[in-house]
Amino acid sequence: MLFLKRPHLHSLSFLGALLLAGPTSSSLHAQQPESGYTDEIRGLMATPAIKVALDLAEIHDDWALERLIELTEIPAPPFMEDERGARFGELLTELGADSVWTDNEGNVIGLRRGRTGERTIGFGGHLDTVFPEGTDVSVRQVGDTLFAPGVGDDTRGLVVVLSVLRALEEASLETDDDLLFVGVVGEEGLGDLRGMKYLYREDGLRPDVWIDVDGGGLSRIVSMGLGSVRYRVTFAGPGGHSWGAFGTANPAHAMSRAVRYFQDVADTLTRSGPRTSYNVGRIGGGTSVNSVPFESWMEVDMRSESPASLARIEQAFLAAMDRGAAEENELRREGDPLQAIKDKIGDRPSGELDPSTPVIQRALAATAEFGVQGELARSSTDSNVPIALGIPAVTIGRGGQGANGHAPDEFWINVDAYLAVQRALVLVVAEAGFAGPISQEISHRGPRSR
Repeated sequence: MLFLKRPHLHSLSFLGALLLAGPTSSSLHAQQPESGYTDEIRGLMATPAIKVALDLAEIHDDWALERLIELTEIPAPPFMEDERGARFGELLTELGADSVWTDNEGNVIGLRRGRTGERTIGFGGHLDTVFPEGTDVSVRQVGDTLFAPGVGDDTRGLVVVLSVLRALEEASLETDDDLLFVGVVGEEGLGDLRGMKYLYREDGLRPDVWIDVDGGGLSRIVSMGLGSVRYRVTFAGPGGHSWGAFGTANPAHAMSRAVRYFQDVADTLTRSGPRTSYNVGRIGGGTSVNSVPFESWMEVDMRSESPASLARIEQAFLAAMDRGAAEENELRREGDPLQAIKDKIGDRPSGELDPSTPVIQRALAATAEFGVQGELARSSTDSNVPIALGIPAVTIGRGGQGANGHAPDEFWINVDAYLAVQRALVLVVAEAGFAGPISQEISHRGPRSR
């Protein structure tokens, strides 16, 4: 067996820098791990049982590629992840999870019991893609490149999760803490992190540590959550003929005013202080060019590194919507007033963890052992939820090379992708506590009650 081959020179730049487009990230901050964690990771990787598991991660590379193609070709549109989740659950069972179930939100969870079970480490990727129902998700292979919607984001992340479970089982490795291998629903778009919010609800499973696989390469380690709020605002009025009903309150006019008023304030709020953004992403409404629309609508996204800054721009937005509606109603000459209906359709929490947090330091140390300097990043991923609660969490990359995430021509190339599996395995075992090979007496693990 070959152990821990260094990445080829041609791929180092990709592994260190290329992000397979998916989670939106902001600035990166290179950081060296503390020496104690470096020693811990090096000692762990020198252990014979761990070496066996790392070898297996490389040996199973072809199997991982087959699973990537298989899972990619199972559609998983927003709010319709059931079919892919069912197959993911079957694979968890086949690979040796002690018990597998689907929770009431749709998350698919495999428990691998630890020796003590005093803590629970969550390790997951998201099941859903951004692509709507009916999208052709067939994988097209050209040379060593796989083309398909969702082939990287985040289907490859799911495969990393499965690959770590397989290597742990076949190497008969035991951890102190329980491990949860999770296919999470609702990470993308209007899913609004619903799967993670369910896991971390007050009476939920609430893993003590969360390790997420999303994004590309090895270098980027997400330890800061980028918060966002999203609204769909509908300006609703009586409508009518553009000539015969002229003088009634016009929803399109109200919306136009509201956007202008919002931008006037939002521009001042985003020129200084914590990085904050705003975007009117979708608009619609009306029936014809010669009709006063009975409704006009828009969908708006606001993001910030700072919860306080996000709250300020949100309040400015809501005030602008009300002002636009009020001024249009003042101009009406007949008919009923229009309304501005403000529906919040997304609320992703923000936050950040102290870089000295053990899981962050272990992620940096494990990454460094693969010849890549870790960079701490802020992004919007499933880790937002635990980070905002102050629970240790990181998001690490899925490996390989790829681009065009969230686009129909998304692609992924299997260049040293097993390194991402190896790095994830080392991090998971370090965080869960290496308890040695499974002893003969406990090699048959019955399911732990949950």
